[in-house]
Amino acid sequence: MKKNILFIALLLCIGTLQAQDYFDIFKASFSSASLGNVDDENAQTDVTNRNIELYMPIPITQKVTIIAGFTYENTSLGNMYFNFDNSPYDFVDGSKNLIMTRLNLGMKINHGNRWSGTYVALPKLASDFSNLGSNDFQIGGLALLEKKYSGRKVLKFGAYVSSENFGTTVTPIIGLWYKSKNSKFYVNATLPIRADVNYSLTDAFSLGANLLSSVKSYNLSNERNSDFYVQEESIRLSAFAAYGFLNDMLIVRARVGLDTTDYALYDKDAASVVQVLTKQIGNRKDVDRRNSEFAAAPFVGLDFIFRVGL
Repeated sequence: MKKNILFIALLLCIGTLQAQDYFDIFKASFSSASLGNVDDENAQTDVTNRNIELYMPIPITQKVTIIAGFTYENTSLGNMYFNFDNSPYDFVDGSKNLIMTRLNLGMKINHGNRWSGTYVALPKLASDFSNLGSNDFQIGGLALLEKKYSGRKVLKFGAYVSSENFGTTVTPIIGLWYKSKNSKFYVNATLPIRADVNYSLTDAFSLGANLLSSVKSYNLSNERNSDFYVQEESIRLSAFAAYGFLNDMLIVRARVGLDTTDYALYDKDAASVVQVLTKQIGNRKDVDRRNSEFAAAPFVGLDFIFRVGL
């Protein structure tokens, strides 16, 4: 049921890179939730997510801008039930950290006739970082074409592809940047990856809604002397209140919403699939899963954003 909800939500949403009239140089985010267990209503897993993103555009010519950036994400999972050896589920007391570090290296090119393109290589390490090796390395890429219809509307089309522990994930992208004539309302969407809808009540204070989604995997090193990985499928939908300081250069945003993230444990042997959005094409079966499905729950979050106008 959750995967069907996730698939529908992903089809309805997608994000942005520099089509808007601002650019986020730095973003630090924190969120916390207690996810349930579909097989045991008394079981809960405390999930804490910390994320840092840093981007730096470097103009080379009037038509070419280099994009350099770094992303760090640390997800702490506590109080988990895993089935490592086909016995009844084991209770793991204490947190398991899933860490992702990624370089974002690419360029934005003005192709002319109101078209531009963003092309980014995304090498990353994703694991528990307890014993780094080749299984922790993954490589991805993003290609995004943008058509500017006016100073207030841009449409975007593209795809994101990444190697993962389970195989390859492919995410078609469609996006929109739109700003109202009075500049109080804007939509900034790169679906199904992220989206912001924002309405300014005053020059500094705004209300809105936010979508973040992801499909990724983490290698687990030397877990029970065997090879496992965690596959994360996530949609976090929230409402937020934001306040801008220093003429909106620093934005503090408080969020509350619904976290539908699922963290599935698999054997390495269960890999070799291609996944388009949340639909798998390959030979992996649900019986290969070594833990119960997580149940959705409310979450709270806090963002700190350093933003510059373009």
